[in-house]
Amino acid sequence: MSRHKSKTIPGRNLRLADQIQKDLAVLIQREIDISRAGLITLSGVELSADYAHAKVYFTVLGAEPEAATAALREKAGWLHSQLFKMLHIHTVPTLHFHHDVQIVRGIEMSQLIDRAVQSGPAPEEPDEPDEPEDKP
Repeated sequence: MSRHKSKTIPGRNLRLADQIQKDLAVLIQREIDISRAGLITLSGVELSADYAHAKVYFTVLGAEPEAATAALREKAGWLHSQLFKMLHIHTVPTLHFHHDVQIVRGIEMSQLIDRAVQSGPAPEEPDEPDEPEDKP
Protein backbone atom coordinates (compact mmCIF):
# COMPACT_ATOMS: atom_id res chain seq x y z
CA MET A 1 0.00 0.00 0.00
CA SER A 2 1.29 3.45 -0.92
CA ARG A 3 2.19 5.88 1.84
CA HIS A 4 1.35 8.87 -0.35
CA LYS A 5 -2.28 8.28 -0.94
CA SER A 6 -4.13 10.83 -3.00
CA LYS A 7 -6.51 12.68 -0.71
CA THR A 8 -8.80 14.34 -3.20
CA ILE A 9 -11.92 15.91 -1.87
CA PRO A 10 -14.97 14.89 -3.92
CA GLY A 11 -16.21 17.79 -6.02
CA ARG A 12 -13.32 20.07 -5.11
CA ASN A 13 -12.33 20.44 -8.75
CA LEU A 14 -15.84 21.61 -9.67
CA ARG A 15 -16.14 23.94 -6.69
CA LEU A 16 -12.77 25.51 -7.44
CA ALA A 17 -13.62 25.89 -11.14
CA ASP A 18 -16.90 27.61 -10.20
CA GLN A 19 -15.11 29.96 -7.81
CA ILE A 20 -12.49 30.82 -10.43
CA GLN A 21 -15.28 31.56 -12.93
CA LYS A 22 -17.06 33.89 -10.47
CA ASP A 23 -13.89 35.73 -9.47
CA LEU A 24 -12.66 36.09 -13.06
CA ALA A 25 -16.06 37.41 -14.17
CA VAL A 26 -15.79 40.22 -11.61
CA LEU A 27 -12.19 41.01 -12.51
CA ILE A 28 -12.87 41.00 -16.25
CA GLN A 29 -15.88 43.27 -15.84
CA ARG A 30 -13.76 45.77 -13.92
CA GLU A 31 -10.54 45.66 -15.91
CA ILE A 32 -11.18 44.94 -19.58
CA ASP A 33 -12.38 47.80 -21.78
CA ILE A 34 -15.76 46.93 -23.32
CA SER A 35 -15.22 49.30 -26.27
CA ARG A 36 -12.12 47.31 -27.28
CA ALA A 37 -13.00 43.72 -26.37
CA GLY A 38 -16.79 43.77 -26.27
CA LEU A 39 -18.96 42.39 -23.50
CA ILE A 40 -17.25 39.21 -22.31
CA THR A 41 -19.24 36.52 -20.53
CA LEU A 42 -17.58 33.47 -19.04
CA SER A 43 -19.42 30.28 -19.90
CA GLY A 44 -17.25 27.78 -18.07
CA VAL A 45 -13.94 26.82 -16.52
CA GLU A 46 -12.30 23.40 -16.77
CA LEU A 47 -9.43 22.61 -14.40
CA SER A 48 -6.73 20.03 -14.97
CA ALA A 49 -6.50 17.29 -12.35
CA ASP A 50 -3.42 18.90 -10.76
CA TYR A 51 -4.98 22.41 -10.81
CA ALA A 52 -2.04 23.70 -12.87
CA HIS A 53 -4.08 24.76 -15.91
CA ALA A 54 -7.56 26.18 -16.43
CA LYS A 55 -9.40 26.39 -19.73
CA VAL A 56 -11.62 29.44 -19.49
CA TYR A 57 -14.46 29.47 -22.03
CA PHE A 58 -16.09 32.77 -22.93
CA THR A 59 -18.57 34.36 -25.29
CA VAL A 60 -18.47 37.93 -26.52
CA LEU A 61 -20.99 40.49 -27.75
CA GLY A 62 -20.11 43.66 -29.59
CA ALA A 63 -16.66 42.63 -30.80
CA GLU A 64 -14.88 39.93 -32.72
CA PRO A 65 -13.82 36.88 -30.68
CA GLU A 66 -10.20 37.45 -31.75
CA ALA A 67 -10.18 40.93 -30.17
CA ALA A 68 -11.61 39.57 -26.92
CA THR A 69 -9.13 36.69 -26.89
CA ALA A 70 -6.24 39.11 -27.41
CA ALA A 71 -7.45 41.36 -24.58
CA LEU A 72 -7.86 38.41 -22.23
CA ARG A 73 -4.44 36.97 -23.06
CA GLU A 74 -2.88 40.39 -22.54
CA LYS A 75 -4.35 40.53 -19.02
CA ALA A 76 -3.84 36.83 -18.21
CA GLY A 77 -0.82 37.40 -15.96
CA TRP A 78 -2.54 40.14 -14.01
CA LEU A 79 -5.72 38.06 -13.69
CA HIS A 80 -3.61 35.13 -12.43
CA SER A 81 -1.99 37.30 -9.75
CA GLN A 82 -5.37 38.66 -8.64
CA LEU A 83 -6.77 35.12 -8.40
CA PHE A 84 -3.78 34.15 -6.26
CA LYS A 85 -4.71 36.93 -3.80
CA MET A 86 -8.41 36.06 -3.82
CA LEU A 87 -8.37 32.25 -3.66
CA HIS A 88 -5.74 31.55 -0.98
CA ILE A 89 -4.74 28.22 -2.51
CA HIS A 90 -1.28 26.80 -3.09
CA THR A 91 -1.52 26.36 -6.86
CA VAL A 92 -3.42 28.92 -8.91
CA PRO A 93 -3.87 27.59 -12.44
CA THR A 94 -2.40 29.14 -15.55
CA LEU A 95 -5.29 30.63 -17.51
CA HIS A 96 -5.96 29.58 -21.12
CA PHE A 97 -8.79 31.48 -22.80
CA HIS A 98 -10.99 29.85 -25.47
CA HIS A 99 -13.92 31.32 -27.36
CA ASP A 100 -16.96 29.14 -26.67
CA VAL A 101 -18.54 28.31 -30.03
CA GLN A 102 -21.22 26.08 -28.50
CA ILE A 103 -23.38 29.11 -27.66
CA VAL A 104 -23.11 30.40 -31.23
CA ARG A 105 -23.98 26.95 -32.61
CA GLY A 106 -26.96 26.74 -30.27
CA ILE A 107 -28.27 30.11 -31.47
CA GLU A 108 -27.83 29.06 -35.11
CA MET A 109 -29.71 25.81 -34.48
CA SER A 110 -32.50 27.69 -32.73
CA GLN A 111 -32.81 30.06 -35.70
CA LEU A 112 -32.97 27.11 -38.11
CA ILE A 113 -35.72 25.52 -36.05
CA ASP A 114 -37.65 28.82 -35.90
CA ARG A 115 -37.43 29.17 -39.70
CA ALA A 116 -38.61 25.61 -40.21
CA VAL A 117 -41.58 26.15 -37.89
CA GLN A 118 -42.52 29.44 -39.59
CA SER A 119 -42.48 27.92 -43.05
CA GLY A 120 -44.98 25.31 -41.91
CA PRO A 121 -45.10 21.64 -42.66
CA ALA A 122 -43.72 20.38 -45.92
CA PRO A 123 -46.42 19.79 -48.53
CA GLU A 124 -47.40 16.18 -48.57
CA GLU A 125 -47.09 14.29 -51.78
CA PRO A 126 -50.32 12.63 -52.82
CA ASP A 127 -50.34 8.95 -52.19
CA GLU A 128 -50.04 7.04 -55.41
CA PRO A 129 -52.47 4.18 -55.62
CA ASP A 130 -50.84 0.84 -55.45
CA GLU A 131 -50.79 -0.75 -58.84
CA PRO A 132 -52.86 -3.92 -58.86
CA GLU A 133 -50.92 -7.02 -59.32
CA ASP A 134 -51.74 -9.06 -62.39
CA LYS A 135 -53.53 -12.21 -61.35
CA PRO A 136 -53.86 -14.96 -63.93
